[in-house]
Amino acid sequence: MVNKILFIAALIMMLAILLTLYRFFKGTTAADRLVAFDVMTVSSLSLIGLIAKFSDRIIYLDVAMVYGLLSFLGVIIVARYFEKGL
Repeated sequence: MVNKILFIAALIMMLAILLTLYRFFKGTTAADRLVAFDVMTVSSLSLIGLIAKFSDRIIYLDVAMVYGLLSFLGVIIVARYFEKGL
């Protein structure tokens, strides 16, 4: 039962990534694209967590943590650039 729910959650996350990918390419402003990129990052982090659960490999959680930290720093740098320049 739990595996079915997690599989459905993985499908929803993949759908979210596809929808935000469309928004990333068709966004009207740069800030719009930045938010879409951040949403794709969070969705892919959850997918990496689900893959770690399905494959019973805890090392994927370390990969997700590093990816999340790098993505956070990247979004902060770009947002600061948009706000007042580097």
